[in-house]
Order: sequence, then C-alpha cells, then structure tokens
Amino acid sequence: MQVDYYLPSTTPARDVANQARRAAEIGFDGFFTAETAHDPFIPLALAATTQPGLTLGTAIAVAFPRSPMITAQVAWDLAEMSDGRFILGLGTQVKPHIVRRFSVDWTTASGRLRDYIDALRAIWSSFQTGESLRFDSEEYRFSLITPFFNPGPIAHPDVPVAIAGVGPQLARLAGERCDGFHVHPFHTVKYLDDVLIPNIAAGAGEHGRQLSDVDLISTVFVVTGRDEGEMQKAMLAAKQQIAFYASTPSYRAVLETHGWDFGEELNRMSRRGEWGAMAAVIPDDVVAEVGVIAEPDGIGDAIKTRYGDRIARVGYYTLDGAPMMSDEQLASIVAATR
Repeated sequence: MQVDYYLPSTTPARDVANQARRAAEIGFDGFFTAETAHDPFIPLALAATTQPGLTLGTAIAVAFPRSPMITAQVAWDLAEMSDGRFILGLGTQVKPHIVRRFSVDWTTASGRLRDYIDALRAIWSSFQTGESLRFDSEEYRFSLITPFFNPGPIAHPDVPVAIAGVGPQLARLAGERCDGFHVHPFHTVKYLDDVLIPNIAAGAGEHGRQLSDVDLISTVFVVTGRDEGEMQKAMLAAKQQIAFYASTPSYRAVLETHGWDFGEELNRMSRRGEWGAMAAVIPDDVVAEVGVIAEPDGIGDAIKTRYGDRIARVGYYTLDGAPMMSDEQLASIVAATR
C-alpha cells in the first residue's frame, strides 16, 4: 500500500514547494492535488521540480470544462517533468457545477468521459509517434496537429489515467479503460465489496482486462486525538463532512447499501441552510463504517485491517492538517500504514 499526501485546498501556490518537501521528509509516496479553490496542475509542476521522487497526481481535475487537447498537453508535460511519476486523475463533477460554475453543456457523464479518455490516448499517441491525429467519436473530433504544436516524444508516454466515481457506471468504465479508480472518501468497505469492486471487475472482464489492472486510490476519514476532548472534536468534524456528502443525491447509493435513511432529512436541512446542525443527524456507528476511529498509534493498523488488499494507494482525509499531529507522529503513522 502506497501512502499519499493530499495538498490542502487552501494552500497558496507560494507554499507548495515547502509542502512537497514536507511530504517527502515525512515519508509519503505521492503528492496529490484536487480541483477546488486552485488549479490542480500548477502545484504538481512545482512539486515535480522540488521533490522529483514523489508520485504526482490530480485527485481530481474536472475533465469536461477542458478540451482533451488541453489536458493531454499538461499531462504530457507533467509526465516528462516527473520522469513518468504522474497519474492523471479525472472526474466528471455534477451537472450544476458543469453548467453553472464552468458554463459548459452537460451530456451523459460516463459516455462523454469514455470518449474523453480515448481522445487523450489518441492525442498522446500522435505526440509520441508524430503520426497524423485522427480521432472521431460522438463527443470529440480531432484531425489537426502540425509539428509546430506537437511537443514530441517523451521517455514515459503511457500516462496512467484514473477516474473518480461513486456509482456503478463510472466504476465499470474504470474497469474498461483506466489504470486507476479514485474511490470517493464517502464510502464503506461494504460499498467497495458489494458495488464498486464487482463493477470494476465486470468492466475489465468485458474488455479482456483484469481487476488487477486497475489500482484503487482513496482517502479515508480518520478520527483521532490524544485525549477524549480531541477525539470528540475530530468526531464532530467527521460527522459534519459526512453529513454534507450524505445530503447530496449523487452519493445516495452509499446510504442505500446500508439502509441508512437520513439522506432526505439532510438534503432538506441543506436546502434550509442548516449546515451547522446536520452533524447531529450522523450516528457514531456511521462514522465507524465510513472512517477509521483510532488513537494515533493505532491508525496504521486500523487502515490495513480495513482495506487489506483492496486499496493500492491511500491518503488521510482528515489527518494531514490536524493541529495536534506533529510531523514525527505523522511519519510514524505513514510507516505503519505502509
């Protein structure tokens, strides 16, 4: 199991190099970014020049607002800068964000993402071989790339693609086409075993691939503390975030797998703006199903026990920025997890 550092979304660009050095010194294997308040690719370029030994990845970059050509070019550069240690993580986002935040038309997510991935690989093949670019699908058409705009071959042209998803359709697509699957942090082992992994395996089998061809990548909610007060504070923070996800219809399949019936109530509360009160709806046993509750020296063993051979790369969703966690303690947890 590889252990990855997830750059906090509030990190300004000027502090990325320091965070990359810190991640390497602690002992993390990878350095991942998300597309939230900042661009996900720029920090990885800074990390690549600061700590070239780290695996770099987006977890995730939103695909549809970007032409596959734009994404192909930046991924190509990062693959070269990192000496082949870059994982392109893509996500679909949800319709309101695509339409209202990015002002892009919405079409069927899984079909469009399939075409997107195929387009990327066609573009990369043209970059590497210099052959004409010819790609024509329902969603994308590419037929022009002159030498002036072709970056040319690199040492590691097979850029791994990992997609993020919650439901069975995107899990199946990962099995069909991808090198990795970003499991949303709002998941449980039962949901992995009953829904996601079987669909990844089915998609892989239908296209002559194996489940082992797809690395599962995820972060895990961690509730920890040095005393009962800190544990309760961490528990409340976890409940607040879980309540946010559980209020969103896109994640309802996780609730249905367990028979949890608080999704509609949380959705109504969110529409009324009652964000602060939503944590109280989440029982302690739900936090234990979704995350790991352990004292600091037991976190590594708890994660290994939970995931076994299911997850190839793991990060700590609610741990890296914990104020009570020194870098020395975090290094010990990383070593124990690995």
